[in-house]
Amino acid sequence: MPELPEVETVVRELRKAGLIGRRIVRAQALWAKAVAAPASARFAREIRGREIRSLSRRGKFIVAELSGDRALLIHLRMSGHLDVAPAGFRPRRHDRVVWTLDDGRQLRFEDTRKFGRIWLVRDPAQILGHLGPEPLGISPAVFAAGLAARARQLKPLLLDQTFLAGVGNIYSDEALWAACLHPRRRSDTLSAAQAAALLAAIQAALRQGIRNLGTTFGNGNTHFVLPRGDRGRNQEQLRAYGQTGAPCPRCGTPIRRILVGQRATHLCPACQRAPRR
Repeated sequence: MPELPEVETVVRELRKAGLIGRRIVRAQALWAKAVAAPASARFAREIRGREIRSLSRRGKFIVAELSGDRALLIHLRMSGHLDVAPAGFRPRRHDRVVWTLDDGRQLRFEDTRKFGRIWLVRDPAQILGHLGPEPLGISPAVFAAGLAARARQLKPLLLDQTFLAGVGNIYSDEALWAACLHPRRRSDTLSAAQAAALLAAIQAALRQGIRNLGTTFGNGNTHFVLPRGDRGRNQEQLRAYGQTGAPCPRCGTPIRRILVGQRATHLCPACQRAPRR
Protein backbone atom coordinates (compact mmCIF):
# COMPACT_ATOMS: atom_id res chain seq x y z
CA MET A 1 0.00 0.00 0.00
CA PRO A 2 1.41 3.44 -0.86
CA GLU A 3 2.57 5.23 2.27
CA LEU A 4 3.22 8.90 2.99
CA PRO A 5 6.21 9.30 0.60
CA GLU A 6 4.38 7.64 -2.29
CA VAL A 7 1.21 9.68 -1.79
CA GLU A 8 3.21 12.90 -1.39
CA THR A 9 5.04 12.07 -4.62
CA VAL A 10 1.73 11.57 -6.47
CA VAL A 11 0.40 14.92 -5.19
CA ARG A 12 3.54 16.74 -6.30
CA GLU A 13 3.40 15.09 -9.74
CA LEU A 14 -0.26 16.07 -10.18
CA ARG A 15 0.61 19.66 -9.32
CA LYS A 16 3.42 19.56 -11.91
CA ALA A 17 0.92 18.28 -14.48
CA GLY A 18 -0.99 21.55 -14.09
CA LEU A 19 -4.21 20.22 -12.56
CA ILE A 20 -4.66 23.18 -10.22
CA GLY A 21 -6.96 25.68 -11.90
CA ARG A 22 -8.47 23.12 -14.27
CA ARG A 23 -12.23 22.56 -14.28
CA ILE A 24 -13.85 19.12 -14.26
CA VAL A 25 -16.35 18.91 -17.12
CA ARG A 26 -17.27 15.26 -16.74
CA ALA A 27 -16.81 12.33 -14.35
CA GLN A 28 -17.39 8.67 -15.15
CA ALA A 29 -17.53 6.02 -12.44
CA LEU A 30 -16.72 2.95 -14.48
CA TRP A 31 -16.91 0.80 -11.35
CA ALA A 32 -19.53 2.28 -9.04
CA LYS A 33 -18.09 0.88 -5.79
CA ALA A 34 -14.88 2.85 -6.25
CA VAL A 35 -16.90 5.89 -5.14
CA ALA A 36 -17.54 5.49 -1.42
CA ALA A 37 -19.74 8.60 -1.12
CA PRO A 38 -22.00 9.89 -2.46
CA ALA A 39 -23.59 7.31 -4.78
CA SER A 40 -21.75 7.21 -8.11
CA ALA A 41 -24.51 8.88 -10.17
CA ARG A 42 -24.80 11.73 -7.68
CA PHE A 43 -20.99 11.94 -7.52
CA ALA A 44 -20.84 12.48 -11.29
CA ARG A 45 -23.50 15.20 -11.13
CA GLU A 46 -22.10 17.07 -8.14
CA ILE A 47 -18.47 17.21 -9.27
CA ARG A 48 -19.26 18.45 -12.78
CA GLY A 49 -18.13 22.04 -13.38
CA ARG A 50 -16.00 22.36 -10.26
CA GLU A 51 -12.51 23.85 -10.40
CA ILE A 52 -9.55 22.17 -8.73
CA ARG A 53 -8.34 24.83 -6.29
CA SER A 54 -5.55 22.93 -4.50
CA LEU A 55 -3.92 19.51 -4.17
CA SER A 56 -2.50 18.27 -0.89
CA ARG A 57 -2.01 15.17 1.25
CA ARG A 58 -3.31 14.12 4.67
CA GLY A 59 -1.82 10.87 5.89
CA LYS A 60 -2.26 8.45 2.97
CA PHE A 61 -5.14 10.45 1.44
CA ILE A 62 -4.92 12.72 -1.60
CA VAL A 63 -7.03 15.85 -0.98
CA ALA A 64 -8.26 18.05 -3.85
CA GLU A 65 -10.05 21.19 -2.69
CA LEU A 66 -12.73 22.07 -5.27
CA SER A 67 -14.78 25.16 -5.93
CA GLY A 68 -18.28 25.29 -4.48
CA ASP A 69 -17.30 24.06 -1.01
CA ARG A 70 -16.41 20.49 -1.92
CA ALA A 71 -13.36 18.28 -1.42
CA LEU A 72 -12.37 15.23 -3.44
CA LEU A 73 -10.58 12.61 -1.32
CA ILE A 74 -8.73 9.66 -2.86
CA HIS A 75 -7.19 6.70 -1.01
CA LEU A 76 -5.04 4.59 -3.34
CA ARG A 77 -4.79 1.59 -1.00
CA MET A 78 -3.15 -1.55 -2.40
CA SER A 79 -3.02 -0.95 -6.15
CA GLY A 80 -4.62 2.43 -6.88
CA HIS A 81 -2.88 4.61 -9.45
CA LEU A 82 -3.58 8.09 -10.81
CA ASP A 83 -2.36 9.39 -14.15
CA VAL A 84 -3.13 12.21 -16.55
CA ALA A 85 -3.85 11.20 -20.15
CA PRO A 86 -4.14 13.34 -23.29
CA ALA A 87 -7.56 13.93 -24.80
CA GLY A 88 -9.11 11.02 -26.64
CA PHE A 89 -7.63 8.13 -24.65
CA ARG A 90 -10.02 5.21 -24.26
CA PRO A 91 -10.63 3.67 -20.81
CA ARG A 92 -8.39 0.76 -19.87
CA ARG A 93 -9.51 -2.52 -18.35
CA HIS A 94 -8.81 -1.49 -14.76
CA ASP A 95 -9.83 2.18 -14.92
CA ARG A 96 -12.41 2.76 -12.19
CA VAL A 97 -13.08 6.52 -12.34
CA VAL A 98 -12.20 8.99 -15.12
CA TRP A 99 -12.46 12.78 -14.85
CA THR A 100 -12.40 14.84 -18.07
CA LEU A 101 -10.85 18.30 -17.63
CA ASP A 102 -11.64 21.52 -19.47
CA ASP A 103 -8.45 21.25 -21.54
CA GLY A 104 -9.51 17.82 -22.81
CA ARG A 105 -7.10 15.80 -20.69
CA GLN A 106 -8.29 12.99 -18.45
CA LEU A 107 -7.39 12.27 -14.83
CA ARG A 108 -7.73 8.49 -14.51
CA PHE A 109 -7.97 6.33 -11.40
CA GLU A 110 -6.79 2.81 -12.20
CA ASP A 111 -7.11 0.12 -9.54
CA THR A 112 -6.45 -3.51 -10.42
CA ARG A 113 -7.42 -4.94 -7.03
CA LYS A 114 -10.41 -2.63 -6.43
CA PHE A 115 -9.45 -1.60 -2.88
CA GLY A 116 -9.05 2.14 -3.55
CA ARG A 117 -11.85 4.52 -2.61
CA ILE A 118 -12.99 8.04 -3.53
CA TRP A 119 -15.18 10.52 -1.65
CA LEU A 120 -16.76 13.86 -2.56
CA VAL A 121 -17.59 15.72 0.66
CA ARG A 122 -18.32 19.17 2.05
CA ASP A 123 -16.19 18.64 5.16
CA PRO A 124 -13.01 16.53 4.78
CA ALA A 125 -13.05 15.93 8.54
CA GLN A 126 -15.91 13.50 7.95
CA ILE A 127 -13.33 11.11 6.50
CA LEU A 128 -10.02 12.44 7.83
CA GLY A 129 -11.02 13.43 11.35
CA HIS A 130 -9.84 10.18 12.93
CA LEU A 131 -6.27 10.54 11.67
CA GLY A 132 -3.43 11.20 14.05
CA PRO A 133 -0.80 13.92 13.62
CA GLU A 134 1.47 14.14 10.60
CA PRO A 135 4.83 12.49 11.38
CA LEU A 136 6.82 15.23 9.63
CA GLY A 137 5.15 17.90 11.74
CA ILE A 138 4.75 16.38 15.21
CA SER A 139 7.02 17.66 17.98
CA PRO A 140 9.32 15.31 19.91
CA ALA A 141 7.48 16.12 23.15
CA VAL A 142 4.06 15.27 21.73
CA PHE A 143 5.40 12.09 20.12
CA ALA A 144 7.06 10.94 23.35
CA ALA A 145 3.89 11.64 25.33
CA GLY A 146 1.88 9.60 22.83
CA LEU A 147 4.23 6.64 23.18
CA ALA A 148 4.17 6.82 26.97
CA ALA A 149 0.37 6.99 27.07
CA ARG A 150 0.02 3.66 25.24
CA ALA A 151 1.23 0.25 26.34
CA ARG A 152 1.48 -1.20 22.83
CA GLN A 153 4.12 -2.88 20.72
CA LEU A 154 5.96 -0.31 18.63
CA LYS A 155 5.32 -1.75 15.17
CA PRO A 156 1.50 -2.06 15.45
CA LEU A 157 1.37 1.37 17.08
CA LEU A 158 3.31 3.03 14.26
CA LEU A 159 0.92 1.43 11.76
CA ASP A 160 -2.11 2.77 13.65
CA GLN A 161 -3.29 5.75 11.57
CA THR A 162 -5.05 7.26 14.59
CA PHE A 163 -1.67 7.50 16.32
CA LEU A 164 0.44 8.75 13.40
CA ALA A 165 -0.91 9.39 9.90
CA GLY A 166 0.92 8.06 6.86
CA VAL A 167 3.42 5.50 8.19
CA GLY A 168 3.08 1.94 6.92
CA ASN A 169 4.99 -1.33 6.80
CA ILE A 170 8.01 -0.19 4.78
CA TYR A 171 8.90 2.99 6.63
CA SER A 172 8.13 1.64 10.11
CA ASP A 173 10.62 -1.20 9.54
CA GLU A 174 13.22 1.25 8.25
CA ALA A 175 12.73 3.61 11.19
CA LEU A 176 12.83 0.90 13.86
CA TRP A 177 16.02 -0.48 12.31
CA ALA A 178 17.63 2.98 12.25
CA ALA A 179 16.65 3.61 15.89
CA CYS A 180 17.86 0.13 17.00
CA LEU A 181 14.46 -0.69 18.51
CA HIS A 182 12.75 -4.05 18.36
CA PRO A 183 9.28 -3.88 16.76
CA ARG A 184 7.78 -5.77 19.74
CA ARG A 185 9.22 -3.32 22.28
CA ARG A 186 6.43 -1.75 24.34
CA SER A 187 5.94 1.92 23.60
CA ASP A 188 5.71 3.00 27.24
CA THR A 189 9.15 1.54 28.06
CA LEU A 190 11.14 3.92 25.84
CA SER A 191 13.36 6.54 27.42
CA ALA A 192 13.10 10.15 26.31
CA ALA A 193 16.27 9.71 24.24
CA GLN A 194 14.92 6.57 22.55
CA ALA A 195 11.61 8.27 21.74
CA ALA A 196 13.47 11.22 20.21
CA ALA A 197 15.69 8.86 18.20
CA LEU A 198 12.67 6.95 16.90
CA LEU A 199 10.90 10.12 15.75
CA ALA A 200 14.08 11.34 14.06
CA ALA A 201 14.41 7.95 12.33
CA ILE A 202 10.78 8.03 11.15
CA GLN A 203 11.19 11.51 9.73
CA ALA A 204 14.50 10.64 8.05
CA ALA A 205 13.02 7.51 6.45
CA LEU A 206 10.00 9.42 5.15
CA ARG A 207 12.07 12.32 3.79
CA GLN A 208 14.40 9.89 2.04
CA GLY A 209 11.37 8.17 0.50
CA ILE A 210 10.05 11.50 -0.78
CA ARG A 211 13.45 12.48 -2.22
CA ASN A 212 13.60 9.13 -4.01
CA LEU A 213 10.04 9.48 -5.41
CA GLY A 214 8.70 6.57 -3.39
CA THR A 215 9.32 2.83 -3.23
CA THR A 216 8.46 0.51 -6.14
CA PHE A 217 8.71 -3.29 -5.95
CA GLY A 218 8.31 -5.52 -8.99
CA ASN A 219 7.08 -4.56 -12.42
CA GLY A 220 3.38 -5.49 -12.33
CA ASN A 221 0.49 -3.05 -12.56
CA THR A 222 -0.32 -3.51 -8.87
CA HIS A 223 2.93 -1.82 -7.81
CA PHE A 224 3.41 1.86 -7.08
CA VAL A 225 4.43 4.06 -10.02
CA LEU A 226 4.33 7.82 -10.49
CA PRO A 227 1.49 9.40 -12.50
CA ARG A 228 3.81 9.64 -15.50
CA GLY A 229 4.54 5.90 -15.22
CA ASP A 230 8.05 6.09 -13.74
CA ARG A 231 9.16 3.84 -10.90
CA GLY A 232 10.24 5.17 -7.53
CA ARG A 233 13.89 4.76 -6.52
CA ASN A 234 13.69 4.26 -2.77
CA GLN A 235 13.81 0.44 -2.93
CA GLU A 236 17.50 0.84 -3.72
CA GLN A 237 18.09 2.53 -0.34
CA LEU A 238 16.20 0.18 2.02
CA ARG A 239 18.20 -1.18 4.95
CA ALA A 240 15.72 -3.59 6.58
CA TYR A 241 12.41 -3.90 4.75
CA GLY A 242 12.47 -6.72 2.21
CA GLN A 243 16.12 -7.50 2.96
CA THR A 244 15.64 -10.97 4.48
CA GLY A 245 18.97 -12.81 4.62
CA ALA A 246 21.03 -9.81 3.54
CA PRO A 247 23.72 -8.59 5.97
CA CYS A 248 22.68 -5.78 8.28
CA PRO A 249 24.42 -2.62 6.98
CA ARG A 250 25.39 -1.78 10.56
CA CYS A 251 26.71 -5.07 11.99
CA GLY A 252 26.59 -7.72 9.26
CA THR A 253 24.06 -10.01 10.97
CA PRO A 254 21.53 -11.40 8.47
CA ILE A 255 18.24 -9.49 8.43
CA ARG A 256 15.33 -11.62 9.68
CA ARG A 257 11.66 -11.62 8.71
CA ILE A 258 9.12 -12.18 11.49
CA LEU A 259 5.42 -11.53 12.02
CA VAL A 260 4.35 -8.75 14.35
CA GLY A 261 0.64 -8.12 14.64
CA GLN A 262 0.10 -10.30 11.55
CA ARG A 263 2.35 -8.04 9.48
CA ALA A 264 5.61 -9.09 7.86
CA THR A 265 8.40 -7.30 9.72
CA HIS A 266 12.11 -7.07 8.97
CA LEU A 267 14.79 -6.49 11.58
CA CYS A 268 18.36 -7.12 12.63
CA PRO A 269 18.27 -9.55 15.57
CA ALA A 270 21.63 -8.25 16.86
CA CYS A 271 21.00 -4.49 16.61
CA GLN A 272 17.34 -4.64 17.56
CA ARG A 273 17.34 -6.70 20.72
CA ALA A 274 14.09 -8.47 21.58
CA PRO A 275 12.43 -7.21 24.78
CA ARG A 276 12.50 -9.42 27.82
CA ARG A 277 9.26 -11.23 28.50
